[in-house]
Amino acid sequence: MSHGPARGAGGSDHALIARARTLAIGLHDTLGHPRAFAVSADGTRLCYLRALSRSDRRQALWMCAAAGPPVLLVDPDDLGDEMTVPDAERARRERTREHASGITAYATTPQLDTITFVHNARLHVLSTDDGTIHALDLPGPVVDPRPSPTGTHVAWVASGGLHVARIDGGGARTLANDADPEITWGLAEFVAAEEMGRLRGFWWAPDGSAIAACRVDTTGVACWWLHEPVNPDALPRRLRYPAAGTANASVALAVLRLDGTRADVPWDGDALPYLAAVRWDPGTPLTLAVQSRDQRRVEILTASGDGADVTLRRSVTAEPWVELVPGTPRWTADGRISTVEDDVQTDTRRLMVDGVPCSPTGMHIAAVLGADADGLLVSASGADPTATGVWRLPCDEGEPEPLTPATGVHSAHAAGRTVVVHSEQADDAAVQTTVVRDGAVVTHLPQAPVDLPVRPRPVFATLGPAELRAALLLPSWYAEGQLPVLLTPYGGPHARRVRQAARSYLIDQWFAETGMAVLVVDGRGTPGRGLRWEHSVHGDLAVPALQDQARGLDAAARRWPMLDLDRVAIRGWSFGGYLAALAVLRRPDIFHAAIAGAPVADWRLYDTHYTERYLGHPDGQPQAYDGSSLLRDAAGLSRPLLLLHGMGDDNVVAAHSLRLSRALLAAGRPHAVLPLSATTHVSRDPVQQSSLLEIQLRFIRDALGLTSPARQPQ
Repeated sequence: MSHGPARGAGGSDHALIARARTLAIGLHDTLGHPRAFAVSADGTRLCYLRALSRSDRRQALWMCAAAGPPVLLVDPDDLGDEMTVPDAERARRERTREHASGITAYATTPQLDTITFVHNARLHVLSTDDGTIHALDLPGPVVDPRPSPTGTHVAWVASGGLHVARIDGGGARTLANDADPEITWGLAEFVAAEEMGRLRGFWWAPDGSAIAACRVDTTGVACWWLHEPVNPDALPRRLRYPAAGTANASVALAVLRLDGTRADVPWDGDALPYLAAVRWDPGTPLTLAVQSRDQRRVEILTASGDGADVTLRRSVTAEPWVELVPGTPRWTADGRISTVEDDVQTDTRRLMVDGVPCSPTGMHIAAVLGADADGLLVSASGADPTATGVWRLPCDEGEPEPLTPATGVHSAHAAGRTVVVHSEQADDAAVQTTVVRDGAVVTHLPQAPVDLPVRPRPVFATLGPAELRAALLLPSWYAEGQLPVLLTPYGGPHARRVRQAARSYLIDQWFAETGMAVLVVDGRGTPGRGLRWEHSVHGDLAVPALQDQARGLDAAARRWPMLDLDRVAIRGWSFGGYLAALAVLRRPDIFHAAIAGAPVADWRLYDTHYTERYLGHPDGQPQAYDGSSLLRDAAGLSRPLLLLHGMGDDNVVAAHSLRLSRALLAAGRPHAVLPLSATTHVSRDPVQQSSLLEIQLRFIRDALGLTSPARQPQ
């Protein structure tokens, strides 16, 4: 078996590193695509964010009529540099993995006549009728300003309190505040934003007379400290972190009327402590979803206008957990409650209207995107989990209406008979945004010019008896010969890496161009393949995930004989980093080197809502935590391992990698640790990102005994 570089390779390492630098910028090309859409209630116009160029991380605000050209509403050049970002805003950006600056979020009235946003911690109000922008002199630093539906008032969070003023800034007053700094109003707590998808903490009543606001008390939550050792003179940052088995924040909801009255929304917070979702849409009551700590029960409640009277609308129970699906609960146009629930008999996550299924078996609902007179818009996968489409589902009898092609990955935003479709395909790294009005395409929204340094070329396959979905990427110049293999999985719950979206494989293709075969495999626990597939990781986050990577690699080598199983590396981040470290610790016979970025080494250090969903409470299921831990296997490390971790990571804290390193050191096991200063869970610095790509490439080459290909493509 030849172990030399594959023939036909083409350029120098200098060219590769130059490409890495360009690629690090190209990873943020999504900022040059239209995103963060708001569609007017009548569907006649829409707003969105988009950078002016692919190298500009500052987002501009745009508007267009549904069938007209876009108009630049706010140019970030006119706002000046962003000098001040409040802690609460930094936390919001971290939870959303926001890479941008400029305008990163905004809120509108239903017809988009008034838009509010923050820049430099000041509240800005934009009138779209005449294009005027006013920076209001209000108590700050301002976080999450939202205009009332009537456009007469604006509410915002500052210093842990919820405040309101007239839209011109007059009459400012505090609606709710507590003297205790551990109590905030109007903000989402950590697990709601990180794990439940609830990023907001307050909601206007449709008539603008009141606000439903969260009161979050973190007094009982464990206090951790994050420190940047590169700045020894800086104080550590305090973090209230609800680790598995420990106390969560106490969350309540109150209706605060502009006349100064307040009513608390009652529910059994002891039995149902998680406030998973809140909606207050025109023509509907205040609606909330609350969940038990073991996540086996969700109740849908509605509250009276003053919030004091609560009615149970639906109770959903499931084993081993109830999945929280984005966009639910949601009211239909004719006043019924829609939910997404697990149908165990058909192994399908289905759309329900008042408890009656209205989506077909085999269509796995990922999100509810909107509602109109003809039904509900959903994002879903069918027989092929690598594709995600948008469908309109009738609430009663009728056939599902596909709004996107059967291939690719699509999402949508909709209102008033207008649907904005965001589409990616497997054979093209470009992203297309299409505006559809009354079923007809009326325009395509432009994106900033794109010049990517590599062209992803994924080859999709279904591997082995388990029908594992996989993608293989080869060098563009490959002709023949053996290739070392690099696996790049995520491999865990809630996320798929094998998707029909070429842009997903930019880094994978870059590694392939260095002379490797890059293999991506989605194993058990990943979504879109049915309930049994997802639930198979319950009680064990290690064994099924690792088995499927090993089985996928074996089946891939049978299908593609050029894969050299004597030279196999694996790299990943977050759960993928955990899986990469797990691979060399438990299966060194298969995996010969690993790069683990921000890995969860000990699940007792990860948050309640995510971890307890899969492993249960650590007091009741200690064996599940022990069996899924990396620490117990540290003494067996026999392969090269590189740990990468941001010192400012408040999601997977750096203690994970440091504890694993300590265990490895105690066992006398050589390994490498690269701490990333001024970095959170994901690096946002293109210079650092390009350096990390170069470092990882050199580590893999050294670990596998590879030499640089004689030539690289020009």
